Amino acid sequence: MAGPQTHLAIDGYVDAIPAPGTGWGTAVFDLIHSPTNADQLDPDAPDTVYACTTVDPRITDVLLREIRPGDLLRVTGTLLQPATDGTPARLTVDAVEVLNTAPLSLLHDFVLERWGNYACVFDADRETVPVFTVDGKWIGEAASPDAILDLIEAFEDGPTP
Repeated sequence: MAGPQTHLAIDGYVDAIPAPGTGWGTAVFDLIHSPTNADQLDPDAPDTVYACTTVDPRITDVLLREIRPGDLLRVTGTLLQPATDGTPARLTVDAVEVLNTAPLSLLHDFVLERWGNYACVFDADRETVPVFTVDGKWIGEAASPDAILDLIEAFEDGPTP
């Protein structure tokens, strides 16, 4: 038995390239929603991943041709809450608005990775990792991929007094 349904709008980042669904004119994708007031709630509050589906061929066309990982979307649709048997929540999308597009996600041997408001560039020829905000503000260069989150946390904490 399915849980209750709720119609809502959610802002989030596309996790991976949207894929065709199981039927004609359908598409599936994951949307990552970060808590907007994480500091007021719990600084370690996890992101929520929504498994999204659309059966609207016009939305499917946009998703499959234009949407890239890291794009910020506002999706509106019907959320089917998880059932008591552990079935995950699903969002059936009936409208999509692109709020912000991701910077170039792949440039030759470079890979851009995005975490909420932060992005970094992985280059196979370098050990260090440049980190910046999606608005283009320079954060710094992490000594290794393992040091990226430490660099972001230091930036969020502000300068030491």
